[in-house]
Formats: sequence, C-alpha cells, structure tokens
Amino acid sequence: MEFTGFPVAALDFYDDLEVDNTKSFWDAHKDVYATQVKAPMVALTEALAQEFGTAKVFRPYRDVRFAKDKTPYKTHQGAFVAVGPASGWYVEVAAPGVRVGGGVYEASGERLAAMREAMADDKSGVRLQRILRDLERAGFEIAGERLKTAPRGYEKDHPRIDLLRMKTVLGMRSYGFEPFVHTAELLDRVREDWRRLRPLVNWIADATAV
Repeated sequence: MEFTGFPVAALDFYDDLEVDNTKSFWDAHKDVYATQVKAPMVALTEALAQEFGTAKVFRPYRDVRFAKDKTPYKTHQGAFVAVGPASGWYVEVAAPGVRVGGGVYEASGERLAAMREAMADDKSGVRLQRILRDLERAGFEIAGERLKTAPRGYEKDHPRIDLLRMKTVLGMRSYGFEPFVHTAELLDRVREDWRRLRPLVNWIADATAV
C-alpha cells in the first residue's frame, strides 16, 4: 500500500473514541481503525524502513491490569523504530493530529548511569548540548522526565546540571492537523525530521551501549 497521508477520518475516529472509549464503540468502528488508522501507519513506516529500520506499530489496546483508568483502548496510534532499549524514532496519530519524535523514553540502572557519565564528560556532554540546541533552533521541543535536583554523585553546580537532571531525553515536534498530514507530503516531513533527530538518537545509542 502506498502512503497517501492520514485521512481526516483517522483524526475523527480518535475524537469519537475519547468520548466513547468502550468495546461497543470499538466493535462498531473497528473497520475505520483498520483502514483509516492502522493501514496508513503501516504504509508510512514501511516507506521509512529502508533508511531507519523496521517499526513496531503498537497495539491499540491498553494494559489496564494495574491502572486506575480502565478504558480499554489507547486514544492514539503510535509506531516506534528502536535502535536500542527504549530509544529510537517515534510517530503518532491522534485526535490532536500527528507528531514525531526521537530519543530515549526510559533509562534506568546501568543505562541511566552510562548516559549521565556521557553527559558529565566534557567532550560528549558538550556535543549533546549542541545537538539539543540545534534541535530547538529547528523547532523541536526538548522533553523528558527530569529530577528536581542533582542526581546522586554530581554537584549542583556542575556546568551541565540541566542535562544531568534528565532521566529521559526526547526531541518532539507536533504537526497538529496541518493540511499536509492528509497527503503524501507527510512522509517527506517525517523522514526529514527523523534525519534531524538522528544525531540525538545516535548519541543516546552510543552513550547507553552497556
């Protein structure tokens, strides 16, 4: 299937699902999900696979075993290309439109320690600062989970304390529901932004290779 954009019906589907997140709604509209949401996402990620790798297109069902919110379905469709544990490129369609990103969304134990060591290193840490600055200038939001204070073992006045407080590092851009998200142009937009994110993704892969 050739990628031609996400139909308006894909965004409308999630608008309605946010209002009526029930099995009865899903069963009545599962053909809309299959043809207007999942099929275009698969086509998009397949078109990007040669350059970036095979994507995991996430299941639409929520794991509610330990959640207070028992609504059964996710209100977005995401896909992820991994280059390491919890790190790589991301694309999502939901009621607010389409957004893309890249980086690391979870790090703990040895991987988090290795990432902080690389942040603290004068050469590697300054390189990451430059990467993030370039992404911000290109219009990306730098997001991620942050500690309120310095991590254990690092001084509060470390020259890169803002980096060291980050437990996850993500570069994100929202396209919203701009007209191009409904056209084949979206493929070029995602490809270009994932290329812009490659230095961050590569930095994380190198830093957390433990």
